Amino acid sequence: MFTNKTLLITGGTGSFGNAVLNRFLETNIKEIRIFSRDEKKQDEMRHKYKNDKIKFYIGDVRDSRSINSAMYNVDYVFHAAALKQVPSCEFYPMQAVKTNVIGTENVLISAIDHNVKKVVVLSTDKAVYPINAMGISKAMMEKVMVANSRATESDTIICGTRYGNVMASRGSVIPLFIDFMKSGKPLSITDPSMTRYLMSLDEAVELVIFAYQNGNPGDIFVQKSPASTILDLAKALKELFKSDSEIKYIGTRHGEKKHETLVNREDMVKAEDLENYYRIPADNRDLNYKVFFEEGEEEISKGYDYNSENTRRLTIEEVKDKLLELDYVQNQLKNWEANRK
Repeated sequence: MFTNKTLLITGGTGSFGNAVLNRFLETNIKEIRIFSRDEKKQDEMRHKYKNDKIKFYIGDVRDSRSINSAMYNVDYVFHAAALKQVPSCEFYPMQAVKTNVIGTENVLISAIDHNVKKVVVLSTDKAVYPINAMGISKAMMEKVMVANSRATESDTIICGTRYGNVMASRGSVIPLFIDFMKSGKPLSITDPSMTRYLMSLDEAVELVIFAYQNGNPGDIFVQKSPASTILDLAKALKELFKSDSEIKYIGTRHGEKKHETLVNREDMVKAEDLENYYRIPADNRDLNYKVFFEEGEEEISKGYDYNSENTRRLTIEEVKDKLLELDYVQNQLKNWEANRK
C-alpha cells in the first residue's frame, strides 16, 4: 500500500519517528517527509541517512501554516509530535495542551483539507485513567482524533495507536539503569512490585503498519505485550552486565502509576480481539442525551482493565532475552565488555 506514496512523520526526529523512518525506508515508498522544529536533529539525520527519499521540513504543529506547507501531495501521515515528559507537562500544562491537543487538531484538519488517505496518531497508556497533565493532554488528543474521524465530507481515515513502555526509547528507564551501572551508582527503584509493559521500537512500528492496513475511522489499536516488574528488569540488566551496583528503593514518584493500563474496562467491553492486538472502535453516538442519562450498559459493570499487572508476566530470563533483542543493549554490552578488558 505504500508503493510510490508519500509519508509525512510529525515529530520525525524523535526516537519513534526514527524507528518509523527506518521501517518505511525498506519499502518502495516514494518520499518520507520529516516534520519537526529541531533543526539540529534534522541536520544529524540528513548526514546519517544521505537518502534522497527523505525530505526535511522545519515547523511546529502549533503553527498550522507550517503544517500546510508540508502536507501537500501527502498520502499518509504518522503523527508523533508531542510533549512527552511528565514533569515538564506538570509544570507547564498549557504547553502540553498547545502541542498535544491543539497541535493534533491542526495536523488532522490539514490532513483532511489536503485529502490525505490515512492518518495514524500516537497515544500512550498515560491517556487511560490519566493522573498527570501529560496523560490528560493525551486523553484529550484521543478525543480530538475521534471527533475529527467523524468528518463525513472527507475520505481521510483517522485512527490511533496506544503504547505502553517502549524499551530504550528516549526517557526509558533502561538507558538510565545502564548509565548508573557504568558509573557504579545504585539503581533507583521506585517500587519493586511496579510493573511495566516491555515492547521494542520495532514492535511498536509494526503496530503502526497494522493500523494503516486495518484502521477504520476513530479506531485505537493496542498491542498485547508482556510485562515485568521494575525489580526484575533491574535484576535482568545487572545479570547481563555482570554489575555489582546495589538496588535502592526510593518510592513512587509524583505523577507515576504503579501499573500501566492500555485499555480501560469501558473500552474492553467493546474491544475487538485481533489475536496480537486489540481494536477499540470509536464511540459514534450522537448528542442524543437519552443514551447518556437513561440507558446503561450492564457489560461495563462486569468489565476489566487490560494492564501491565494482568498481562503475561516475564521471568528474569525472559526479560534478559527481550533486552538482548535490542541493538542498543547489544552495543552497550560490547562497550561494557571492551572497557573492562
